Amino acid sequence: MPVAIITGASKGLGRALGAALAESGWDLVLDARTAPALAESARELGKHGTRVEALAGDVTDAGHRADLVAAARRLGGLDLLVNNASALGAEPLVRLDGLALDGLRAALETNVVAALGLVQEALPLLRESAGAVIDVSSDAAVEAYETWGGYGASKAALDHLSAVLAEEEPGIRVWAVDPGDMRTDLYQAAVPLDDVSGRPLPETVVPAFLRMLAERPASGRYTAPALLQDARDAQDTRDAR
Repeated sequence: MPVAIITGASKGLGRALGAALAESGWDLVLDARTAPALAESARELGKHGTRVEALAGDVTDAGHRADLVAAARRLGGLDLLVNNASALGAEPLVRLDGLALDGLRAALETNVVAALGLVQEALPLLRESAGAVIDVSSDAAVEAYETWGGYGASKAALDHLSAVLAEEEPGIRVWAVDPGDMRTDLYQAAVPLDDVSGRPLPETVVPAFLRMLAERPASGRYTAPALLQDARDAQDTRDAR
């Protein structure tokens, strides 16, 4: 069975992707900071019959990152690492003139430093399997939105690390993926007064990630909406034949 590590897997996109992978026969190592929510997520995903190891902890802790990779090794190796855990830097988001520098440091530590640390820990296994890394990005990494400066800067840095890693590790796939608009707790914490009722659920973008894993496109930056549209266009072309 292929094995994946997914950080931030107790809810939102991490849990939705984990459920889809478990249904497809993947064994999983799941991470989140909140132990009860992570345990509940692991129970649900385990119902698909695959092996699920849930390790509560903070990805900024080097010991916890080592434990995640050790768990994958016990399951037989590692085929996919998903750096999904994220920190905003301020909740709710604030303009740069009011952003606490400690908040910015926390966002960079979680979104960039810890992500690279986990990649470094996992690389030996990923090289063996010719596996893949998915770094979950954001449109805030490439667009200037008021109050999203600190978070966006951290995701822009993650995008660049992904691009350089792809150059340095041609034997694996490295994808920075912007999932697009989603109705998540992270977004609600960022903009609590915003009406999220019209935003799509994380489950709706998971097919884009599954398509990447099936087709293994070249390393690079992708957006889930574009991947889904490409899939629809291809289906329309087949239907028209």
